[in-house]
Amino acid sequence: MSNLNLIVVGGGLVGLATAYQYLQTNPDSTLIVIEKESAVGLHQSGRNSGVLHSGVYYAPGSKKATMSIAGKAMMEKFMAEEGLAYELCGKVIVAKTESEIPALEKIYANGSNNGVGCEMIGREQLLEIEPHVNGVQAIHVPTAGIADYPAVAERLAQKIIGMGSRVLLGTTVLGIDERPGEAVVQTDKGDFTAERVVACAGLHSDRVAKMTAPEKVSAQIVPFRGEYYQLKPHATHLCNGLIYPVPDPRFPFLGVHFTKMIEGGVDCGPNAVLALAREGYDWKTFNRQDLFESLGYSGFRRLAFKYWKFGLGEMWRSFSKRAFVTALQGLIPEITAADLEPHPAGVRAQALTPDGEMVYDFDFVSSKRVLHVVNAPSPAATVSLKIGQHIVQQLESELAI
Repeated sequence: MSNLNLIVVGGGLVGLATAYQYLQTNPDSTLIVIEKESAVGLHQSGRNSGVLHSGVYYAPGSKKATMSIAGKAMMEKFMAEEGLAYELCGKVIVAKTESEIPALEKIYANGSNNGVGCEMIGREQLLEIEPHVNGVQAIHVPTAGIADYPAVAERLAQKIIGMGSRVLLGTTVLGIDERPGEAVVQTDKGDFTAERVVACAGLHSDRVAKMTAPEKVSAQIVPFRGEYYQLKPHATHLCNGLIYPVPDPRFPFLGVHFTKMIEGGVDCGPNAVLALAREGYDWKTFNRQDLFESLGYSGFRRLAFKYWKFGLGEMWRSFSKRAFVTALQGLIPEITAADLEPHPAGVRAQALTPDGEMVYDFDFVSSKRVLHVVNAPSPAATVSLKIGQHIVQQLESELAI
């Protein structure tokens, strides 16, 4: 039996939060977090919109919905106690036309059922909150906010190390072997053995899950890049908080929106285009295996066939700043190309089923001694501490001792 109680694969927010929560529950335990990059939180955790999500969108009864309220409160408490920056700047979800009001009302019903403090407001109230927005009606969520998630990831790593455990950077997992009484994680820096393993591998979650539970992994990760612009300083007055559209039910992605950032400035976007690599943050980054795997997957082909017109529009916005500006003007008509400058992109690990359906909820798969987080989409950053708590509870109830 190893002297390690737990190995966590993945140094993003979910992995770090899981390690942190495990040590909070089991203070005499020892664990390691294994991360292939040179720092924690470099991918989805550090390349997201920075929003503290309230839970207004999610289907009642889903894992997202049930974790949102408590998870957001846990994140706010952690940041307050650790002196990390966050702000409850509020959010509006805007119906630009009368035809979008029925969909807006459905979102409001979801938010109310989920216990989110939100209200339906008319155009006059909307313009008091966001004077430059084009809209006829909106949902106001005053408790939505923004956070510094890279700082959260770094602080969680510091806390884990401070509790006597280790965060191993620059270490790539090559395989996981389950044996009687233990699990062995094989890496390019040697093998590590523990009683249990939790894999939070983000953009590579399906590949890592197939190391121990291939028969339970039906979905595949397909990477979609979200590209952003940022308002130049002279134009930041156009947005006070978070401005979101009513999602078009005909399409799989949310659409472009405006996000106030904790470090200052306002993000505009994203679009959604197939990334040419799982860590492909621009068109120049290409990985043959990743791309062929995506293009050869039946789930992606079926999604692409169903939404090909939408996909072409997203690609056009990737190459045409004018098209991107036009999309943004749907929410803020005053926006011009001169108001925008490029901002770093992110890549979303989108799980797709073989029939082309997007997996929207959190998804976990267990083998005998390994628990895999195979899907952790937004709002995973916001509720990462709650996900970590949930995983620790699952370790106690599902995995062999």
